[in-house]
Amino acid sequence: MTKARVIVTLKNGVLDPQGKAIESALGGLGFAGIGSVRQGKVFDIVLEETDPARAEAALKKMCEQLLANTVIEDYSITIG
Repeated sequence: MTKARVIVTLKNGVLDPQGKAIESALGGLGFAGIGSVRQGKVFDIVLEETDPARAEAALKKMCEQLLANTVIEDYSITIG
């Protein structure tokens, strides 16, 4: 089995209204020194595939087809 973590974030330059709302709420709660907040998604995935190269290829395909909107989002994959 192969454990992996996929992190999906908005590309630089893409507006992030949820991040701005969180940023504002943190300020309202008294947290000072917040420069900016960007939100994203984390997926922890366990694959039955044991070969790391094949697992990574499968994960990339998952990201390209479902997990990330590659027009506005970037993704990173960590295996292990």
